[in-house]
Amino acid sequence: MNQKELWLVVKPTVGLPLFLGSVAFTSLLVHYAVLTHTTWFGAFLEGGAKAKAEAVSTAPAAAPVAAPVAAAPAAAAPATK
Repeated sequence: MNQKELWLVVKPTVGLPLFLGSVAFTSLLVHYAVLTHTTWFGAFLEGGAKAKAEAVSTAPAAAPVAAPVAAAPAAAAPATK
């Protein structure tokens, strides 16, 4: 460990909670900044795009309009010569 002298100045019982607390605080600040300065992040956290995609895919599709089917041709009579 190349930073061993640091723990001679700052006790680990003080330094580690301060370090981990600053990491957590920075993470919260970054998430808050992204949430307040973008339009897509809120919808992403709520699953907006996925919910919309599922709603569209589960909606029943309209039946295609088909042309009227002609009656099947009658069986052809055997050709006579």
